[in-house]
Amino acid sequence: MTDTAPLSRDDLIHAMSKGEKPKDQWRIGAEHEKFGFDKSTLRRPAYEGDNGILAMLTGLQRFGWSPVEEAGYVIALERKNAEGFTASISLEPGGQFELSGAPLKDIHDICNETGQHLMEVKQVADQLNLGFLGAGFDPLWRREDVPVMPKGRYGIMRAYMPKKGSLGLDMMLRTCTIQANLDFDSEADMIMKFRTSLALQPIATALFACSPFTEGKPNGFLSARANVWTDTDPDRTGMLDFVFADGFGYERYADYALDTPMYFAKRGETYVDLSGQSFRKFMTEGLDALPGERATAKDWADHLTTLFPEVRLKQYLEMRGADGGPWSRICALPALWAGVLYDAPSLAAAWDLCKDWDIADHERLRRDVTRLGLKAEVAGRSVRDIAVDLVSIAKQGLKNRARFSGGMVDERGYLSELEDIADSGVTPADRLLELYHGDWQGDVSRIYRDFAY
Repeated sequence: MTDTAPLSRDDLIHAMSKGEKPKDQWRIGAEHEKFGFDKSTLRRPAYEGDNGILAMLTGLQRFGWSPVEEAGYVIALERKNAEGFTASISLEPGGQFELSGAPLKDIHDICNETGQHLMEVKQVADQLNLGFLGAGFDPLWRREDVPVMPKGRYGIMRAYMPKKGSLGLDMMLRTCTIQANLDFDSEADMIMKFRTSLALQPIATALFACSPFTEGKPNGFLSARANVWTDTDPDRTGMLDFVFADGFGYERYADYALDTPMYFAKRGETYVDLSGQSFRKFMTEGLDALPGERATAKDWADHLTTLFPEVRLKQYLEMRGADGGPWSRICALPALWAGVLYDAPSLAAAWDLCKDWDIADHERLRRDVTRLGLKAEVAGRSVRDIAVDLVSIAKQGLKNRARFSGGMVDERGYLSELEDIADSGVTPADRLLELYHGDWQGDVSRIYRDFAY
């Protein structure tokens, strides 16, 4: 099968199953987004201008990053590491700066990669009078204050989002996240990891909650970012009840993706608007907007990137439940999930925490943690108690990784911040609110001074 050949149903399944890797080849990937701001005005930078996003992308090329263009605009950067794996810097719709790290062997490599990136960003940003902030939701600016980046897919999404939910444009323009990507060795392994991590994703949301402000005021949430996802687009978000049902596997996920309305197909540098249309029909019959064509492997890969559940399956599993935050928590998220998912006893112990939850528990917990954080409850237990157990399980998993890896340096130190959060029951958002009502005297703009990278 080539990228442009017509697809069969088996091709769809193979596109996911070919991600299977033996355990000794498992890698870990980390991604994070951050808000840029002008240090003088605190406004989000536009794409163009003396201290805009393009100037950032241009300045970073001195560090060996290569530009990626679309329709004459530089919209991303790429760089290979010593092993030949590619990392990229890309732009979210409102100019949020994203590092999609290379697949790496351990958390030490991830933390070094992230630290190098933040150092490079700071060197360029300082020269442009820019700063960057890690948080889950823009604390100050309205939607209409946020510049929009010149990427073709975003224009289609911006037009379609309001048809499906009231907060989709906020998701695009005013949120930032940290993600971790992990491998599996078989369909059965994928299923176990998917179910466990999906059920426990709200626990991560609570541990990483860092978005209590909107337009300069407390918004009533600890994770406004997570709340946004509850009213973005029900077709492509949420807890995926079918993952917990008998018979789940690659084929069932493919059916879910086939039944999720499309956004676009890319032809050359042009995004063809197919919003709301059926990928299933595109594959079997074709669509009027692309006469004589059928969906290709590249179209399928692109379509899978437009699904936004709390855990996403591609050729690896993406953990999507965490707010943006500082360098320490960018390292902590992959440490948490690697500890849980890459050690068989720890994976089994984590499943024991949530195996008795029903579908209503999953949906209620997902919503409750947005407001209550670690004070939420599920199945008679507090999220704080479950978080303490989850971090402890991850810590043991990382200890086992070091023991059986043949020389890996212990990674457990990256969980120390999460241990403190879980033990105290105080989320990062709670601490921000304490500052707002205390030292900051109601001035949310202090977050840019006190917490910028």
